[in-house]
Amino acid sequence: MKIAYSPCPNDTFVFHALVHGLIPGTPTFDVTYADIDITNNLAANSDELDILKISYAALPWIRPEYKLVPCGGALGRGCGPLVLRAGNGSEGSAADASALSGKKVAVPSERSTAYLLFRLWAAQNVPGGVGEIVVMPFHEIMPAVRDGKIDAGLVIHEARFTYQDYGLSQIVDLGNWWEIDTGLPIPLGAIIARRSLDLEKIREWIRASVAYAWKHPESSRSYVMEHAQEMDPGVARSHIDLYVNEFTADLGEDGYAAIETLLRRAMDEQLVPRMDLASLR
Repeated sequence: MKIAYSPCPNDTFVFHALVHGLIPGTPTFDVTYADIDITNNLAANSDELDILKISYAALPWIRPEYKLVPCGGALGRGCGPLVLRAGNGSEGSAADASALSGKKVAVPSERSTAYLLFRLWAAQNVPGGVGEIVVMPFHEIMPAVRDGKIDAGLVIHEARFTYQDYGLSQIVDLGNWWEIDTGLPIPLGAIIARRSLDLEKIREWIRASVAYAWKHPESSRSYVMEHAQEMDPGVARSHIDLYVNEFTADLGEDGYAAIETLLRRAMDEQLVPRMDLASLR
C-alpha cells in the first residue's frame, strides 16, 4: 500500500508503528516522504497513492477518489502558523500588519491551511492586501526572511520554537487569531485515503498506530530523528507534544466544526472551490 506524509516529527511519530509492521493485520507500506505542497498537488492531480497527509485547506481540490479519514492528522490549540519578519521588535502590533501592504511574502503552499488562514487574516488587517506571494519549502522560509530575500514569511511546524534563533519576530500568530475569532481548534493537516479501500479498517490501523506511539514513545525516536533534518531532539519532542493530541486519535465534533468553519469561510470569500461540507463526514 502506498502512503505519503511529511518527514516532520509529528507524522513520523504517528505513522512509525503502522509502516514498520507493528500493527497486526496491516499490509506492507511503500512510504513517500514529501513536503505538504507536493502532497496537496498529488491529491489534486493523481490517484496513484492510497493514503496521503495533506492540508485541510486542500480538501476542496482533491480528486473524488479520496475521502477524509477522521484520525492521524494535525489539529490543535496554540499550534497555529506564524507570520514573521526580520528584527527583534515588539511582536504582534497593528503597525506590523499594515507594513505588509504590497510586500513580498513567502508561504509553504498556496493550498495550505496556513496560507488560507493568512489570506483570511490579511483581508481584515492588511490595507490594500499584500504584494507578491512566493511558494517555497517551509524550511527555507526563515533563512530567506533573515537574509532579506523576502519581506515576511509564513511558517509552520517547528519554526514556532526556533524563529528567534534566526533573529526574527512575529507579526501575528494566526492560530491565536483563529482561536479568538472562532473558539475552535486550528485544522492543519488532514489524512485522506482512496474510497475504494476499506476506510474503517484504515481508520482502525491509524488509531492503533497513534496509540502505539503514545504507549511506546521511545520506539519511534530513531525513526523520527532520522527524518528530522538535524533538528534538536528537544525541539522534535516539543513538536510532537504540540501537534499529536486528542484530535490525532479522533476528530470529534470540535474537529469537524473547525474544518467546516474554515472551509465555509474560505468558500464565502471565494478563496477555494465550493464543496459539499457534509461529504467530509
